[in-house]
Amino acid sequence: MSQTIAIDTLAKKLEVDYVGEPFEVVGINTLQEATAQEISFLENSKYLSQLKETKAGAVLIRPDQLSLLPEGVGALVSEEPYLKMAEATHLFAKPLIRPREKTIIALTAQIGERVHIGNGAIIGENVHIFDGAFIGENVHIGDNTIIYPNVTLYNDTIVGKFCIIHANSVIGSDGFGYAHTKTGEHIKIIHNGCVILEDDVEIGSNSSIDRAVFGTTRIQSGTKIDNLVQIGHNCDIGAGSILVAQSGISGSTRLGRNVVMGGQSATAGHLSIGDFATVAARGGVTKSIEGGKVYSGFPLMLHSDWLKLQAKIQKFFKKG
Repeated sequence: MSQTIAIDTLAKKLEVDYVGEPFEVVGINTLQEATAQEISFLENSKYLSQLKETKAGAVLIRPDQLSLLPEGVGALVSEEPYLKMAEATHLFAKPLIRPREKTIIALTAQIGERVHIGNGAIIGENVHIFDGAFIGENVHIGDNTIIYPNVTLYNDTIVGKFCIIHANSVIGSDGFGYAHTKTGEHIKIIHNGCVILEDDVEIGSNSSIDRAVFGTTRIQSGTKIDNLVQIGHNCDIGAGSILVAQSGISGSTRLGRNVVMGGQSATAGHLSIGDFATVAARGGVTKSIEGGKVYSGFPLMLHSDWLKLQAKIQKFFKKG
């Protein structure tokens, strides 16, 4: 159950040493977003620049990196900071079923048969929710949105105005996040964030959008997502983007505005795609790319170069 934990108590539960001033911990967050009442972690050295600027109360960190902490930031010292972060998420997990809160359903909303609406949900004007939908705890649905049959909106999901979510899609399920022990066990990272769909977003059938570990997975306004699309945790999909069937966006990837992802294209995680970029069908994005260009293939290259390469390959086979 979600709670405040004294930093010394937290260190004991995680079986790590703490160096710093006492304070009450309210949760975990990224180095960039953490407040003085939250802890964070450093696993990858590419985030050292974020460590220098962090406002976290304490950071899970390896012993050899202690000298890199900013003044006033405490240290939770561990040889496995990522694993300890995973363990810590369990201590701050939100309750799945919460105390009774007032549910608000606008008089103009149309609710079908066998629809579950959780505690604290808010359903706006002229919303249509079809049979068999599941609306979780504290879900907010904006005016004039349509939720088709058997859609699942997990706890804390926020859906804007004039959105459409087609049948069997799942919004807000846990991302695929695990920390791994030295002996091969997979420790689940509890995802305490949420999903926000801004206004005028459309989601095709059987698509899945994962909630954030911390903070928000965000689909910005006007984005259109086809059937059978997977969007991982902590992604930020820019306004007006188009994601075509069976495309996949790995965790913590950021798409600029009006990005087009062709059918069966995919990205690795923790990268950025610039505004107005297009990735053609089955393109594989393994590193950040500039906007305003068309890309193809795997390894990914400019589409014009991919066409030249295909022409050369055809000539090779004809000669053979």
